[in-house]
Formats: sequence, C-alpha cells, structure tokens
Amino acid sequence: MFGGKTMKLLSQSLDVAALRQRVIANNLANLNTPGFKRSTVSFEESLRKAVGDQRLKLKTTHPAHIQPSSGIPRPEVKVDASTGRRVDGNNVDLEREMLDLVANQLFYNTLVQQVSGRLDNWRYVINQGRR
Repeated sequence: MFGGKTMKLLSQSLDVAALRQRVIANNLANLNTPGFKRSTVSFEESLRKAVGDQRLKLKTTHPAHIQPSSGIPRPEVKVDASTGRRVDGNNVDLEREMLDLVANQLFYNTLVQQVSGRLDNWRYVINQGRR
C-alpha cells in the first residue's frame, strides 16, 4: 500500500542524494591531496532513460517471453579522470564542490517534502476513516 512506484522512486532518490553527499564530502576532504581525482554520482540521466522507456509498453504473447525491466536504475560513482589546472594532478575545485553540495541539499530537502506530503495524505485518510 505505501510501497507504490512513486514512493520507491522517492526512496531511491533519497539514497542517491545521501550517496552524493558522501562523495562530495570525500572530494572536499581530499582537496589538497596530490593526485586525487574527484568523483561524481551519475543517476539522473539513467533515470530519465528508464522513465522514458516505460512509455513504450511491450506486449508479450507467451508467458515465456522476456519481461521488460521495471526497476529503478542504480546510481554509479564515477571518477573524473580529467586533469585539472593544478600542478599536483588534483582536479577538485572547491567552488564547484560547494555548489554541488548546495544543489544536492536542495534536492534532498525537496524529496523529503514530497515524502512527507504523501505520508500526510495517508495520515489524513486514516484519521478521517475513524470518524
């Protein structure tokens, strides 16, 4: 009942935001480590593709046919191997990481508000049913 597709997507997105927070914190912690390469979390593009693919429903005519995947994609942590402007080989940019940190925090807060709103709706329905 509470585990619909939207709640699963919101839950997965909260997990992605938490992972992204840890990755950004790791990047910031290694700001002055020579040779360190920053990491990023890739999720939104694969999610767009998965949601777009669901619009095309596959019809099977036999139970042994391969069923389409309806799962939510998993996030990937990718290392940015590009070279930075620094001589020591480190490519972490403090301003970029701080901007990513703020954007991720806003994303996380929005997701929490969405989950809270959905739970408030369920709470309202349950309480009104008692009267």
